[in-house]
Amino acid sequence: MYGLQTPPSTSPINQPNQPTSPPPDGSSLPALLNPALLKSARQIYRTYYEVHPEDIQRPIGIAISTKTHRGKLIFGDKPVLLPTECFIPLSQIEPGLH
Repeated sequence: MYGLQTPPSTSPINQPNQPTSPPPDGSSLPALLNPALLKSARQIYRTYYEVHPEDIQRPIGIAISTKTHRGKLIFGDKPVLLPTECFIPLSQIEPGLH
């Protein structure tokens, strides 16, 4: 029974600089801090509506690759992301919309 416990020196609680997992709501902190990702997401959003001006359905945000900055608009309830993607909600892309 005692063999299953983690030694105190390797416990995540004792390592303050260890990265945390993303929030459960699907948002991603690196997207908030990376202006290049936000700029790419805004460009993807603008391009979509220039090509499809007749669409009235609003996306909930964009799933964007943190490596390639390629992304896609998400219209569903909850995005399913690949390991190299993050989700940028529409409220961050166009703050004046809400």
